[in-house]
Amino acid sequence: MKLSRRKFNTAGVALLTVGSLPASARADGLVTDFPEAGDQYTTAIDAYVYAYPLVTMEMTRRVITNVEAPKGTRAPMGTLIKLRHYPDAKFRDVTAPNADTLYTTAFFDVGDEPWVVSLPDMQDRYALFPMLDGWTTVFDVPGKRTTGTGAQTFVVTGPRWEGTVPQGMVQYRSPTSIVWLLGRIYCAGTPEDYAKVHKLQDEVKLCPLSAWGKDWQPPKGKVDPAIDMKASVREQVNRMDAVEYFTLFSELLKRNPPPAADAPMLERLASIGIVPGRDFDRRKFDPDLARRVPPAAFGRIMGHFKDSNGDIQEIDGWGFTTKTGIYGTNYIQRALVTAIGLGANRPQDAIYPTSLRSDNGPVKRAYDGSEKYVLTFRKGLTPPVSGFWSLTMYDGDYFFVDNPLNRYSISPRQPLKAKADGSIDLLIQNESPGPDLESNWLPAPKGKFVLMMRLYWPNESDPSIINGSWLIPPVRRIS
Repeated sequence: MKLSRRKFNTAGVALLTVGSLPASARADGLVTDFPEAGDQYTTAIDAYVYAYPLVTMEMTRRVITNVEAPKGTRAPMGTLIKLRHYPDAKFRDVTAPNADTLYTTAFFDVGDEPWVVSLPDMQDRYALFPMLDGWTTVFDVPGKRTTGTGAQTFVVTGPRWEGTVPQGMVQYRSPTSIVWLLGRIYCAGTPEDYAKVHKLQDEVKLCPLSAWGKDWQPPKGKVDPAIDMKASVREQVNRMDAVEYFTLFSELLKRNPPPAADAPMLERLASIGIVPGRDFDRRKFDPDLARRVPPAAFGRIMGHFKDSNGDIQEIDGWGFTTKTGIYGTNYIQRALVTAIGLGANRPQDAIYPTSLRSDNGPVKRAYDGSEKYVLTFRKGLTPPVSGFWSLTMYDGDYFFVDNPLNRYSISPRQPLKAKADGSIDLLIQNESPGPDLESNWLPAPKGKFVLMMRLYWPNESDPSIINGSWLIPPVRRIS
């Protein structure tokens, strides 16, 4: 199955995919026909895939929190990050930014003490505050879909905490010490709405349980000069050899225990020196594999695009997955989502179909601003969501596209004009279609581009993208 896929070249890292190897070197997604492909080699590759989310989450936490005080997209541990505006075309911090929600996020550690999160009355505004554990599992999602938009206070406890929950608080138990709060609040992007959302952000509170009800301020962060603040997290993870990687993983296991369902995997990992609660025993690991395992294992992760066994779907030029947020023992899917979309929501909260090429004509060509395209929703068949939907334009590197309207996505926020038959055309092209149709125009660059749709709180009953009863229309080339 040929899958639409993103161009994964963060920080210039060359990706080795299993799909690029000859057939004789592939078996069930594992490289097995090389001379060194003994039991330890294959176990080490499986261990690398299994550990990838926890290691990546930790490296992300280190980079994001390695500052003295909040600034931009970074803040110390236990301190809220409040993004105040949508990025523009000059933004280059992360790929595939969004222009629909403003983030209110934080990393905090519940291993020694619970933390309290207080949310204000959102006044029926769409918002969600998913919490991820160290393995990238979304273990709870307070927000409009699940708990409503009224004011609420909850306490996040660690895996071993046995205290008493204060009266009036809801308890959310994190399976790990690491917790990443990834709050998103819908915003129309106008000056008036920015002001309203900023007020809501400022009313979100975070503190340790021992400080609840007190005049507590987060302390200054301690900057570790040894942490690389320039290279991407993926690059930092990929350049570790297997010994360094498994040493860090074993250390993280001490405070971020694996689920009980992982017992069979842990039995295998013990044979190469990885035992939860203990340091990595490198005496059990062949040092000759230290450099060979990471590229082959990362290749296996990225090769899951081709051999996903249904985890990733492609329909009418759109590639997407409904298997995010909760993974069980599907370790390869969890690792892939970590590599390409760390922080992904549960599918009930958001699905992100992506398209790299139009779906009409004898040859499916990559999108290019030298041509014109249209996405047509027939009457009554716009995306079925209870939250919101949007279509975002990115250049070939997944950044916003500079344009005269400063419009980076199109959605019902624009006064979309319907045709006489009730259908709605989204016009995707470089040049303006004229004043009468500019409300339906998604400006494209002159060169290559990529489209991403965001479906927040998609319907779970018909019609629904989750069960396949609603399909995204193909993007048609019209020039």
